[in-house]
Amino acid sequence: MAIAKAERLMNLALCLLGTRRPLSKRELRESIEAYMEAFGAEKGAAASDDSFNRMFERDKDDLRELGLVIETVENLDGEVGYLARRDSNRLPPITLDAEEAAALGLAAKVWQQARLAGAASGALQKLRAAGLPEDVDPYEAHGALEPRIPVHEVAFEPLMLACRDRRPIVFDYRKATAARPEPRQVEPWALECWRGHWYLAGWDRDRGAERVFRLSRITGRVRTRPGKFTAEVPDVVTVRETVAGWAGEGADRSARIRLRTGAGYPLRAKATAVRERGDGWDELEIPYGHGLDAWLVEFGPDVVVLEPAELRADVVDRLRAVAKG
Repeated sequence: MAIAKAERLMNLALCLLGTRRPLSKRELRESIEAYMEAFGAEKGAAASDDSFNRMFERDKDDLRELGLVIETVENLDGEVGYLARRDSNRLPPITLDAEEAAALGLAAKVWQQARLAGAASGALQKLRAAGLPEDVDPYEAHGALEPRIPVHEVAFEPLMLACRDRRPIVFDYRKATAARPEPRQVEPWALECWRGHWYLAGWDRDRGAERVFRLSRITGRVRTRPGKFTAEVPDVVTVRETVAGWAGEGADRSARIRLRTGAGYPLRAKATAVRERGDGWDELEIPYGHGLDAWLVEFGPDVVVLEPAELRADVVDRLRAVAKG
């Protein structure tokens, strides 16, 4: 259905852009295949006319929302016609300085996933054709910087599309403290990358609350479901704050850990105090917020939690769950 509508809108836009004179509804109805198939003469008169008028008005509004400037013109006989003048729908020249081109080049380098890399490369080629200075190479500018956002999870692409299209999804999810995955019904809001890991923020329908899911713990196939969102989608800034807080950024107290000397540099960067013990271990105080237990588990035997007791218990539970497979 979505593909059929997109094709219909594209054909309507081409008709309106390609005509030199205003086209009436009747002419558009007789020129666009989708309209002819749905509202041909054999479909019936009155009901067919009403249905066509409603669809045409929706299509016209959709094109205007997409930015197409459609003019409504009335001729001497009082008949209303429509057209989209090319001069009114022509984009202004694109001009980029060296810094802007470098920023686009860095953005194109970020993605390691093949399909996204191809899209980024194609976008830069179009910018080059649209006027990107020939002496500026966005791929070579600031070549010492090699940004990478790894995307190894197969769930990334279907989740990205579901977030874009606002489509509910179902997937199996294994919590760090659980041995088996559980089905989750989610209204996806946004994907965020935090400390090299991807997270999905959304509304968990079964629990009736917002939740954050780490993509590496999604098992099996992500499946879309029909219907609309039931919960309001928050502002993107709020979603980022939710992910950061869930993943451990919203710390409101301190934890004391023992860290093997020469290991755990990300933890050392977050530490508020470090004491060298001299026995191959250092003692650190780090901010303690939601999700810290999951982060500490990633350092394996190089970390021992000293306090608080609940954090130590959470880490032990996670390690046991990993050991059970």
